[in-house]
Amino acid sequence: MAEGPSISIAPNGPYLVSGAPLVVRTPVETAAGEPIAWEKGAVLETKDRYALCRCGASERKPFCDGTHARVGFDGTETAAATYDERSQAMEGSGITVRDDRSICVHAGFCGTAATNVWKMVGRSDATDVRSQMLAMIERCPSGALTYRFDGADGDNEPDLPAQVAVVPDGPLVVTGGVPVNRADGRPLETRNRVTLCRCGQSANKPLCDGTHKQVGFTHTP
Repeated sequence: MAEGPSISIAPNGPYLVSGAPLVVRTPVETAAGEPIAWEKGAVLETKDRYALCRCGASERKPFCDGTHARVGFDGTETAAATYDERSQAMEGSGITVRDDRSICVHAGFCGTAATNVWKMVGRSDATDVRSQMLAMIERCPSGALTYRFDGADGDNEPDLPAQVAVVPDGPLVVTGGVPVNRADGRPLETRNRVTLCRCGQSANKPLCDGTHKQVGFTHTP
């Protein structure tokens, strides 16, 4: 039986991906710069096994070219605990929304100039508010925001393919429950949505914490 897709992290080195397609996903924004949807882009050509840059300095992004060794990249992984342990719950009308700020990548799908998910939870008894709120949460690339209906056993997650997506000027978005093994051999918590740092400067490695925006990381595949 063929093994499923997986990702292993090399010590102070790249993400070693096996069996997962590599694609491009780009936020679609309004004229006001508010992201409202994801646009599916090209499928990038890879072999069944390939290495993706983690240090942010490769000249072959998103692929690794060995630069991490030349620049002395420190890829020490500091991400700890689980989503259940880190997240904070917000009670709405027949629904619970959870938020884990430590893995927010600041993609911006959770709000507009008029409102945001945190404000909407308290008004989730209104159908139009609830509908918009759930759509915003499901577009969150990292799964920092999740929701579950009262009485449900788990979070209500969007049906996403098992793949790795490159976000222009942003992280790698791993979807569909692809397992990730840390450089120290321990498994990272497997989730439907995981965002991995590729600027090399996250304080929550291997997870993205939004630092790429602060340091001005750029790369469009």
